[in-house]
Amino acid sequence: MPAERIAENLAFINWTVLTGLAIGSFVAVVVARMRTEATRGFLTFTAACAVALTVLAFLSDQALPLPHPDSAIRIDPTFDTPRRVALAAFGLLAAAYVVALSRRRRAAPIALAGLCAAAATLVFGALAWAGGTLFAVPLLLQLAVLAIATGGVFAAMIMGHWYLVTPKLPEAPLILISRGLLAVVALQVVLFAVWVSTGAGPGGGGPFTVLVGPWALFVWLRLIVGLLFPLVVSWAAVQTARTRSMESATGLLYINVGTIAAGTILAAGLYFGAGLLV
Repeated sequence: MPAERIAENLAFINWTVLTGLAIGSFVAVVVARMRTEATRGFLTFTAACAVALTVLAFLSDQALPLPHPDSAIRIDPTFDTPRRVALAAFGLLAAAYVVALSRRRRAAPIALAGLCAAAATLVFGALAWAGGTLFAVPLLLQLAVLAIATGGVFAAMIMGHWYLVTPKLPEAPLILISRGLLAVVALQVVLFAVWVSTGAGPGGGGPFTVLVGPWALFVWLRLIVGLLFPLVVSWAAVQTARTRSMESATGLLYINVGTIAAGTILAAGLYFGAGLLV
């Protein structure tokens, strides 16, 4: 039954992963542009990937199904159009940022506008799927950290490849993004403890009840595979980047792409399938 409920909400899971990849990688590009000496090639390529992912996310948004009669969450279609408009605006601004980066411009106003459009997309998503304002704030926080973690590790993995073909690059950009990724994954672990101990989410029960019962397997997989293991790997990636072992750092980030993406899929499946925040 739990697996079937997750399968019924694959469209929402797909939206969460694609949007997270797009927004998180764009955030990583903006941070790297403003705080480091990251190369124009990396910045432009990663921002272009964010644009392509946004197009896929926008298309997936058009195909979101109507709410299932016995769904654990209540969907408010009032926010569908604002969410799609915000997502489209984000894609256009990200595309404009790609052009600016290719011309060696900082384009801070475009970057800021893109971040605001990304935030609006997540806000309207939370309002549409929280089942009321009571759960909108925690769901928004969950969507935001999922996006930064999923897109951030994707951008870090791409950056690792740049060191493999340009060995003389300074290590500061990869260290900064890897440290940011470590901090976000650590925050996710803290949030997991908060969500589980409070029974957060429209489908949540009492404290720690999600650790047993029909959804327990997926909850434990979310913790072990999607949080604790990536936390250790992220720490190792920071250490290897500090010693300029870039091949090792890139390999570790490759592993993290898979595990963090799996954790995002599990988190989205548990929310849209069971109304659980984990």
